[in-house]
Amino acid sequence: TSLFSVIRYSIPEEMASGSVVGNIMQDLGLDVKRLKSGRARIFTEDGSEYIGLNADKGTVVVSKMMDREELCKQMSPCSLHFQIILENPMELHRVDVEITDINDNSPFFSKKEYNFQVSESASQGSRYSLESARDPDVAQNTIQSYKLNPTDHFKLNILSRPDGTKYIEMVLHTQLDRETQEEHKLTLTAFDGGSPQKSGSVKINVVVLDANDNAPVFSQSVYGVTVPENASQGTVILRVSATDDDKGANAEVTYSFSQHSRASSLFKIDPHSGEITVTGVLDYEKNKMYELDIEATDKGGLSDASKVQIDVTDLNDNHPMISIISFSNPIPEDSALNTVIAMINIKDLDSGKNGHVRCFINSDLPFKIQSSTTNFYSLVSDDVLDRETVPDYNITITAVDEGSPPFSANKTIHLKISDVNDNAPEFPKNHLTAFVAENNSPGLSLLTVKARDQDYGNNARVSYFLEDSQLNGMSASAYFSVNAESGEILAVRSFDYEQIKEFQIRVKAQDGGSPPLSSNVTVKILIQDQNDNPPQVLYPVQTGGSVVAEMVPRSAEVGYLVTKVVAVDVDSGQNAWLSYKLQKATDRALFEVGLQNGEIRTIRQVTDKDAVKQRLTVIVEDNGQPSRSATVIVNVAVADSFPEVLSEFTDSTHDKEYNDNLTFYLVLALAVVSFLFITCLVVIISVKIYRWRQERMFYKSNGNLPVIPYYPPLYADAGGTGTLKQGFNYEVYGTTDSRMSDVKCSRPFSQNTLIVDHNATRTVPRFKTESENSTLTEVRSEALLVTVSVFVIYFSLISLKSHVQVLVFGFVLK
Repeated sequence: TSLFSVIRYSIPEEMASGSVVGNIMQDLGLDVKRLKSGRARIFTEDGSEYIGLNADKGTVVVSKMMDREELCKQMSPCSLHFQIILENPMELHRVDVEITDINDNSPFFSKKEYNFQVSESASQGSRYSLESARDPDVAQNTIQSYKLNPTDHFKLNILSRPDGTKYIEMVLHTQLDRETQEEHKLTLTAFDGGSPQKSGSVKINVVVLDANDNAPVFSQSVYGVTVPENASQGTVILRVSATDDDKGANAEVTYSFSQHSRASSLFKIDPHSGEITVTGVLDYEKNKMYELDIEATDKGGLSDASKVQIDVTDLNDNHPMISIISFSNPIPEDSALNTVIAMINIKDLDSGKNGHVRCFINSDLPFKIQSSTTNFYSLVSDDVLDRETVPDYNITITAVDEGSPPFSANKTIHLKISDVNDNAPEFPKNHLTAFVAENNSPGLSLLTVKARDQDYGNNARVSYFLEDSQLNGMSASAYFSVNAESGEILAVRSFDYEQIKEFQIRVKAQDGGSPPLSSNVTVKILIQDQNDNPPQVLYPVQTGGSVVAEMVPRSAEVGYLVTKVVAVDVDSGQNAWLSYKLQKATDRALFEVGLQNGEIRTIRQVTDKDAVKQRLTVIVEDNGQPSRSATVIVNVAVADSFPEVLSEFTDSTHDKEYNDNLTFYLVLALAVVSFLFITCLVVIISVKIYRWRQERMFYKSNGNLPVIPYYPPLYADAGGTGTLKQGFNYEVYGTTDSRMSDVKCSRPFSQNTLIVDHNATRTVPRFKTESENSTLTEVRSEALLVTVSVFVIYFSLISLKSHVQVLVFGFVLK
């Protein structure tokens, strides 16, 4: 057997069965017969049956689809070697069929994905090897390039080994940040060079390993929360959170208050959960807001700080507080309206409506509340004040807030009203009456007057004064005095009812105010009579020499009125009630005395046997306690004729006494008349000497005196012969007692009566000679002196006459 030839064919892989690889009949120069006769057949050493022979056509065909990658792997070129054997004669022809590669395989990686763990702290340039992709194809159809996507942090580096093989690696060109991206997903794509180009990809997962390069960060720089002030202890008010971009242990955060946080005693923070709870008592009025400084710390020691602002909301849990910042106490009762009495500050620690306060007082008080500024009020007067009506006030100030429910507070101030002297002292009565018995001792208390002054203090301190007035021509202070402090009225002297029976004085009560006010009371003081005067007998008059007073004829009948004893008692009342009694009598059976009227009457018929001379002693008694009395002796003559009485009662001793008295009065009258006459002579001589000296002075002056016109005298003669004017009258009153006699001189109707001749036609010469003037003056002076002398003598004679008449009348009575 010999090898005649070698035939090479090239076919692409994966040709379908029956595909003609080549025409060996032509290529070998054989015909169909030879192929059939030589029973041509294909011989393979490995027994593969990929190529078949179609003897009828002389072609080599694909009997089984071939996969180059399966047949040759990566060997190149890839050929199938077989022989075509012919018999008769034996021929051996070698046929090499090169199976060319077609790009029927995509690049692929051995794994579906690759996982890498790269620390975020890895430095730039770090390299990470990658498994190369595989592609069964060869040559140009195999892997030609790689592409990494994305390339933010990594880039692809393709390297060749010494044997010519290539490998790839990732290179870190930008530092990783796990907190930014914890995992990077990359796609590595391998591309072949076929046409169409095919590729294969693999996922690369890069997990960034954490490094403690991040501090915890709070979710908020400032946390705000609102908490009611009545939040109970243990109430969770807020949960804070801090995140650490690190991972694992590096991300474990613990919470705490910073050391300089001031409110940590009221709050607590959970170190793990970050919950903040209330641990103390919150009070809006003490602190409306709290700021807590909190920290979040990881295990690496990195930390972050934040603030928690806690706003405490107000609740109406406080009562209003009333403070008196100024108080005028007392205030005068004459204070004007709207006088500020007190300044009030009202504070409510609550806020909003809970802190809005209304202030008021009772409406029935004479005051009101005025609001000046916020939280400040004024208490002012709103009506007229009168201390005498209401001396003080308890003013309750009420403050109510607007919370729900509202809270209120009260404060009571005690206001005193100071006194103003607006009330005069007042006596209970305008007129008072006091009684005092006469003959009182000086200094006796008669009455105490009391005046009430409704004011206070010095304004109500009353002093008493006796108003100066005239009582019986004397000052009232001569009779009475008033104690200035007590108002006691005292008698300065002893009083006599018989002289003055009553007084009326005025006492003034004056207070100590400025200016002082006063009022008066009229006090009528009645003098009460005492039996201090005995009865006085007016008739019959008792004289030392009287022996006969009354005559009773012997023919007098029973009841004949002999005489009447007349007595008076200057006392009054029962002290002046007089009773008459016959104390002694010559004959008690003949006379009786009327008890009440003092009449002496006969009680029987007078007889001749009755004595002519009857002596009766009558006692007059008053009704006082003790009683006083007086006695009178009544001489009664029982006779029918006056000579009979004279012969019985004549007494030489009585006549001598009467003559002596008459002689005394006559001598006295003569002495008085002589004295008056000598006085008149002395006056006349003195006047004449004075006129003579005036004339001497006139002559020495050489007559250089002004001319004085002469006017006729206007006085007329009283009656042609008299020296006194007709207008003078004298009246003489005579009594049996010379001590009671009186002379009354009446004034003329007109002392300046002038008589002027208005019908005269003759004019009186205006100038007189000096001798005529002197003579006229002298005549006038002498006429005047004579007139006065005559008047004195006339008056003396009248007085003497009156005394003689008294003496004669006394004698007749005797």
